[in-house]
Amino acid sequence: MAHTHHFKAALRWTGAAKGPTTDYQTYSREYRIEVPGKPSFLGSSDPAFLGDGKLYNPEDMLVVALSSCHFLSYVAICARARLPVVSYEDDATGTMDMKDGRMRFVEVTLRPRVVVAAGADLDKARRFHETAHGQCFIANSVNFPVSNEPVVTAAPK
Repeated sequence: MAHTHHFKAALRWTGAAKGPTTDYQTYSREYRIEVPGKPSFLGSSDPAFLGDGKLYNPEDMLVVALSSCHFLSYVAICARARLPVVSYEDDATGTMDMKDGRMRFVEVTLRPRVVVAAGADLDKARRFHETAHGQCFIANSVNFPVSNEPVVTAAPK
């Protein structure tokens, strides 16, 4: 596998059709994200920043990126170890606050709920969350704590 990977995304401000940025309170914050070969999607700012609460915002996407990166790292580790995961859900949360004079993320907490096949090694399944955290590209790229509160159970026999 190559050591350098490149990613491309285009942002198009679709809100421009509703008028220019002449007033902070009223300009549209809607934009479209396009990634080559993938479906596009609409975004906006969070309602706290005068955006459309029905659309994804950058803060949502950062929490989603951390959650999905952990998931993909975790199930890859389990698959390589032949530890059968039969269900995985996460209810991740992130907190933004003032720090060092700037609004920024100060923490994200992942709460994976994992079910492994009956008879699987539960201790190993729990430990793999630590390994996954260490391997998650996104968690390794942010400057705030990302914690994990996994719950691992076995499927009934």
